[in-house]
Amino acid sequence: MTEVHIVLDETAMVAASQGNVLVSRLIHRAHSETGWFLHAPSCALVEADRARPGTAEHLAALPGITILDLDLPAALAVARQETWAAAHSQYAAQPTADRPEGAVIATTSPKRWEGEAVRVLDLSP
Repeated sequence: MTEVHIVLDETAMVAASQGNVLVSRLIHRAHSETGWFLHAPSCALVEADRARPGTAEHLAALPGITILDLDLPAALAVARQETWAAAHSQYAAQPTADRPEGAVIATTSPKRWEGEAVRVLDLSP
C-alpha cells in the first residue's frame, strides 16, 4: 500500500478550525486509515493561530496530525525564505528517508504555491 503524506499549510489549518469539510475529511482519514499521514509544520501552526486564535490548540489535540518541530535543518531552510509558514511547509513537503516521494501541501490558497517545486492539494471551497 502506498502511503499518503500531506502537509497542512497555515491556510488549511485555519480552514480546519472553521469547519472546512475537505480538511475535516483529511483529518478523519489520517486518524482512521492506515497509510494516511497529516503533518503540521510548527511555523505554519503559529501563523494559523495568529490568523485565528485557538487554531494551534485545536489542531494539536486532534489525533492523526503530527506537529513538525523547527529543527536545525528546517530552521536553515526557513531562514532563507521570506515567510516562515510557507518556508516550513515547503521544507516539510520535500522528500525524506521517511517520505521518499515527499508530501503534498494542502492549502486553500493554491495560487501562492505556483512556481514552487511542490505538489498541491486545493482545499478551497
